Amino acid sequence: MIGGAFSIHSKITQPPLSFTEKPTRLTCSSVNLREFRFAQTMIFAIEEINKSEFLLPNISIGYRIYDNCGSTFTSMRAVMALMNGDERAVGKSCSGQSAVHAIIGESESSSTIVLSRTTGPFKIPVISHSATCECLSKRKEYPSFFRTIASDLYQSRALAQLVKHFGWTWVGAINSDSDYGNNGMAIFLAAAQEEGVCVEYTEKFHRTEPEKLMKVVEVIRKSTARVIVGFLAHVEMNDLLEQLILHNITGLQFIGVEAWITADSLVTPTSFSVLGGSLGFAVQKANISGLEDFLIKDFWETEFNCKEKTETPCKESQDLMELKDYDDDVTELRYSSNIYKAIYAVAHSLHSILKCSKSQGCENTVNVTPWQVVESLKQVHFTIKNGEQVWFDNTGAAVARYEVVNWQRGSDDSVQFKPVGYYDASLPLGQKFVLKTEDIVWPRGNTELPVSVCSESCHPGTHKVLQKGKPVCCYDCIPCAEGEISNSTDSNDCHKCPEEYWSNENRDTCIPKNVEFLYFTEVMGILLVFFTLFGVLLTFIIATVFLINKDTPIVRANNSELSFLLLFSLTLCFLCSLTFIGRPSQWSCMLRHTAFGITFVLCISCVLGKTIVVLMAFRATLPGSNMMKWFGPAQQRLSVLSFTVIQVIICILWLTINPPFPFKNMNHYKDKIILECALGSPVGFWAVLGYIGLLAVLCFLLAFLARKLPDNFNEAKFITFSMLIFCAVWITFIPAYVSSPGKFTVAVEIFAILASSYGLLFCIFAPKCFIIVLKPELNTKKHLMGKTESN
Repeated sequence: MIGGAFSIHSKITQPPLSFTEKPTRLTCSSVNLREFRFAQTMIFAIEEINKSEFLLPNISIGYRIYDNCGSTFTSMRAVMALMNGDERAVGKSCSGQSAVHAIIGESESSSTIVLSRTTGPFKIPVISHSATCECLSKRKEYPSFFRTIASDLYQSRALAQLVKHFGWTWVGAINSDSDYGNNGMAIFLAAAQEEGVCVEYTEKFHRTEPEKLMKVVEVIRKSTARVIVGFLAHVEMNDLLEQLILHNITGLQFIGVEAWITADSLVTPTSFSVLGGSLGFAVQKANISGLEDFLIKDFWETEFNCKEKTETPCKESQDLMELKDYDDDVTELRYSSNIYKAIYAVAHSLHSILKCSKSQGCENTVNVTPWQVVESLKQVHFTIKNGEQVWFDNTGAAVARYEVVNWQRGSDDSVQFKPVGYYDASLPLGQKFVLKTEDIVWPRGNTELPVSVCSESCHPGTHKVLQKGKPVCCYDCIPCAEGEISNSTDSNDCHKCPEEYWSNENRDTCIPKNVEFLYFTEVMGILLVFFTLFGVLLTFIIATVFLINKDTPIVRANNSELSFLLLFSLTLCFLCSLTFIGRPSQWSCMLRHTAFGITFVLCISCVLGKTIVVLMAFRATLPGSNMMKWFGPAQQRLSVLSFTVIQVIICILWLTINPPFPFKNMNHYKDKIILECALGSPVGFWAVLGYIGLLAVLCFLLAFLARKLPDNFNEAKFITFSMLIFCAVWITFIPAYVSSPGKFTVAVEIFAILASSYGLLFCIFAPKCFIIVLKPELNTKKHLMGKTESN
């Protein structure tokens, strides 16, 4: 439909009309059912303006209406006729001045583009009520184009937001192969990509290409996407619907645009099986007082060929069965309101140009040109009867306002376009898009939200790995590795836990690592403490026995002072093992190794002194020997002190240069933190251990040499055996210490300390205690010297 508001006349005379009767039913195609209603709306608006005392008070608007029958060629003929003042535009050349001030139309974007390009050089304003292609927003190409509907820029982006809102990340897309469909789909695809929505396929066809339509149907049938975005004119949508019904392709979720979502022509007895539950954006329904009554009255007169106050008056009891196939729902006044606003926009621009007022009317002497109307339309801002404000933005479009409608069945089994939300671009961010999800009915009457994804969501604990050669929405869910987590759905990667944390079993939470060290309260710790204290107690008992029997020969033999010092050092050896138990600290780490090194050197020094005493005592019995004066008690004490001081110096150097320190070992176990004492300087540690070993080997060699000296109680043989045990323990300690993990390293060291201490205690003192307690008759000087009589 093309309408031209073109002539301005005084209301004393009647404006010229293009026909003496109102337009008859248009019969070119099903498209024209709506176009006929648009023509009626235009007539209503012009008649209302011509009767107004406030708008153009002494001016009347004339008009001509053309039916293009859905043909761009026919549109061209019509616009040439409008510009040249001849309805048919046959056999006339274009004149220099256009006979029209504005053109209302077209309904489709492609025809509107041709129309705007044709009228552009003449600066004739073209105002469309339904051409939504974003391409028409280019003011350099279409400087005189306006529209009372929003650009598809908003609708296409809103479609992507709608799809994303329901979690549909895998959709199909079909569009009309036209300026309207191609431009709108291009914007949607870009917006969908920004929203993270993947499109499985994009197909297009034109109403004149049935072979492409069949290809589209086949693609839909084979696809896995359960949601289809249809950016189609209602003619193409009707063609697609017929084929989907024919091939019994039902249950899909269609997302529609304003061009077809409320099109009455799509409502058939079988269409609901395909389109039931469809969601889409529709032009807001308007409530313009008087328009509905006018359209119904005009419809009644046209259909029943009757008029009021004529020879064939209309009856209240007309036979409605004659209209059983009529599907033009006059209550869906959506695009009709846009035509109404377009007519009023032209009227208000003329009102401004003619400087009209209610008291003085309009200046009839002003020669109005189309370009003046164009400039005036840019500034126009008015309110229609229903309270809605009308103006044009800098692209010549109206503000984007849509209803979100849902195809539902009413209580009478009729198809209804139920509003379930709205989109209003003029509102603040966060209020633009509102949906009432609870009111939506999904395909096949389901109340549960359909699912359309290429891959199911990856749960926390997994991350997405894209499938090769497929869109980003197609992926596999791979569990996170140990020590990594993903705590959100559809995570793109796993995050490594902080150093002191570890992933739980589900790989969705970082939990603190278990801290491992040798506790006093655990079984192993309790056992080691028990044997430590038992060794201290045993040493104390032996010392008590020796103290009580200090004057007996067996105690006095081989320097009792060294024996008591040895018992004291063994007590310290037992007690130093306690420093290895518990949480390592700076002081405990320095104390444990130094205390161990010094006490054991003191212990071995005493044993070494006793061994030397045995050798010296034997040498002293030889004639002319004065060896004992060179290794008397003073020299024995000095030797013990000297050997011990050397170890003390080594320990001081170690603690000064690079002392041991507490260390969190996170390398041995992935899920544990081992609290241990780092050696600081390994050289210091092995120097301490090596010095102990050197003294032990020296003591073993000397004791071994003195083991067969004549004496009933030769202490050297017991020292030999004790040193053999001591060396065996510490030789096996080295590989066990290096290979034992965590707290077992400490346990091995404590075991070596206790085993060697018990070995010394039992080997050296057990035989003496046996004689003192159980065989006191052998505790005599004669027996010790081997001078008892044999039986």
